[in-house]
Amino acid sequence: MSTEFVDRVRNRLAGERRRADPVAVAAAVRAEAGGALGQEAVLDAVRLARDEFVGAGPLAPLLDDPATTDVLVTGPSEVWTDGPGGLVRSGIRFPGEESVRRLAQRLALAAGRRLDDAQPFVDGWLPETGPHGRIRVHAVLPPVAANGTCLSLRVLRPATHDLAALRELGVFDAAGEKLLRSVVDRRLAFLVTGGTGAGKTTLLAALLGAVDPAERIVCVEDAGELRPSHPQFVSLVARPPNVEGAGAVGLPELVRQALRMRPDRLIVGEVRGAEVGALLVALNTGHDGGACTAHANSPAEVPARIEALAALGGLGREAVQSQLVAAIRVVLHMRRGADGKRRLAEVGVLRAAPGRTRVVPVWRAGRWTADRHLFTSTEAWRADFPAT
Repeated sequence: MSTEFVDRVRNRLAGERRRADPVAVAAAVRAEAGGALGQEAVLDAVRLARDEFVGAGPLAPLLDDPATTDVLVTGPSEVWTDGPGGLVRSGIRFPGEESVRRLAQRLALAAGRRLDDAQPFVDGWLPETGPHGRIRVHAVLPPVAANGTCLSLRVLRPATHDLAALRELGVFDAAGEKLLRSVVDRRLAFLVTGGTGAGKTTLLAALLGAVDPAERIVCVEDAGELRPSHPQFVSLVARPPNVEGAGAVGLPELVRQALRMRPDRLIVGEVRGAEVGALLVALNTGHDGGACTAHANSPAEVPARIEALAALGGLGREAVQSQLVAAIRVVLHMRRGADGKRRLAEVGVLRAAPGRTRVVPVWRAGRWTADRHLFTSTEAWRADFPAT
């Protein structure tokens, strides 16, 4: 199907002021073909036109695969997917660079963003449709992208597993599940850490599903990934600015609004900036059992990571350290192994030390460490975790 034919179909749809759904595209293709194409040629033309005008085009089958977490396009014949087995090159091919650029611009428009020579990069969220979760779209146009348009789509599927399901998947064993349930039951504030794709949000959702149904959970997120099985789960999702750059509602403001909604537990899906300061203040003012996730390659990096994020909100190091130890009790660290499986790798407790805060490992790779007494120091805890 030539570029000229595509333009004619596009102009017909625009002239009829019809939405570019599959039915409208098929009708426009038949009309423009004018009987000059056979049945099979018309079907091929409809499929190609649908790829040009509807949804994610040729990338749609990749996004619909429940195992796909990312779809990456670095050229017309360079389409990759990420999933349990790591990066895999797909068989999808685009006709040329212009086709990749058109798809990137169409997805940017669907996300309410501008993508052209004056604004050669974009980051936004597509409307949630179809079997997959929300999709984050990022694109960069030439000449910033030296080898051609780069398009990255991340699929954020709803995190709905419970603790029992994660145990069956091998994320932790029965003893690990018992430890996690104790953290939830005793309303300890906790932080879930790990690298990209380590399973932080999945574990957080499972832990929230174990919260007493009588408790009200108010959750603040950037993307709305958390959907635990809980009758009193309230979700607040940040809003990006519109094409004019106005109307944004950020996470710090949503944390403040959540505090006015009578939460029994205040949750931040992921701390990335100044909202960490508002969260620490909230957890130090009677909101026990709160939680959040944060990127960190190891538990030892957590204090420095939190300090850096809080600095974006104007909090100094000493203020952050004094609030951090009092606010967060437990650090749960997730890690994705070379085999692609996600596991609870370490559990630590935050301890104050002269001039700094540190995370002391108390459970690692399914076994208690020599510092387990820091985690099981009370009579109630010793009853649940007797010495062995």
